[in-house]
Amino acid sequence: MKYNFDEIVNRRGTYSVKWDGGELIKEFGLTERYDEETIPLFTADMDLPVPQALIDALHKTVDHKIFGYSIFPNEYYEAIQHWFKKRHDWEIKKEEIIYSPGTVHALNIAVRAFTNPGDGIIIQRPVYPPFTSVTEGNGRKIRNNALKCDNDGYYSIDFDDFEAKAKEEKTKMFILCNPHNPTGRIFNVNELKKISDICAKNGVLIVADEIHGDLIRRDQTFTPIAKAADNTDHIITLTAINKTFNVAGLHCTNTIIPNSELRKIFGKEMGFQLASPFTISALIAVYNEGEDWLEQLKEYIDGTMEWAVNFLAERMPKVKVRIPEGTYIMWMDFSEYGLTPEEVHDRIYNKANVLLEDGGMFGEEGVQYQRICIPSPRPIIKEAFERIAREFEQE
Repeated sequence: MKYNFDEIVNRRGTYSVKWDGGELIKEFGLTERYDEETIPLFTADMDLPVPQALIDALHKTVDHKIFGYSIFPNEYYEAIQHWFKKRHDWEIKKEEIIYSPGTVHALNIAVRAFTNPGDGIIIQRPVYPPFTSVTEGNGRKIRNNALKCDNDGYYSIDFDDFEAKAKEEKTKMFILCNPHNPTGRIFNVNELKKISDICAKNGVLIVADEIHGDLIRRDQTFTPIAKAADNTDHIITLTAINKTFNVAGLHCTNTIIPNSELRKIFGKEMGFQLASPFTISALIAVYNEGEDWLEQLKEYIDGTMEWAVNFLAERMPKVKVRIPEGTYIMWMDFSEYGLTPEEVHDRIYNKANVLLEDGGMFGEEGVQYQRICIPSPRPIIKEAFERIAREFEQE
């Protein structure tokens, strides 16, 4: 089936955070202006239609007319195992899989289960803001192994600093983001193996957020850290259909824990969790029948990113940006304009009426940046960039 990702689906009136959540968005301080003309490109869900197989599966669930407590059938686990074996050559055992209603939920569980108040947790800023909130919100201490950025906007790991922080007595956990949000780096096998070795040597548990692992560019390869590591006793991996197939509202994260003792501790902290029948039927459908849709989606996102980079080179050459290796996020550096972050914000959010995310939310390393989520129909993306460019053309 050929999908038309240029189709604009009106999401207003569907309880969408992006399109209906103006008051909530302003309350959180993301923007001062939000109205019917706002183009919201700030949150990581897509404005693109999902696979037909998913729609058919959800219709079948609705047609049953009863939505009671649901089990996880063998087909659920087999779909996960099949997907990761085929896509990433990663063997996962059924007993290693633990359902969670969300990735941030699973992160909170892991922090509470495996660390104590006052312990240190390594993160790599600029990074997804909940990594900070699940650490500090649970009374733990940030150990920031800031990524290094070269003149071309390419990010890499400062391994000397990483090892020094891992050796600190109170450091107990590292939360890895791979592909990295917001920089878009996919860490390679050598980097992942080095991370694993350092953490294993120093008794540091790795919790790997790999939920963007299916959203990679056409010329890139993603390797789960559990596959790159020599052993996996100190590794917990978070996977999800939410980003890959645009079903964040169905709340489906799967936590992969090879170590049986860690599984027991994690499960005890989380408690009994059941998914809705819609979540179960969705996962089975997309992992068994969604691959063709995903390949078309990736081509579309690649094309949008190529268009955006070319547009910025022509109309806003002071913006430094590169096509990310993974994710559907672009990380734009506005520092060459010589404006304050507040002035950049005002031009984009208030004057252009486009809602992005200020880079400072991801750590002080991001204060001159803006994050944009680009999996929307290309006509919407083009209009957003046109609006922004008009506000910076006088510079």
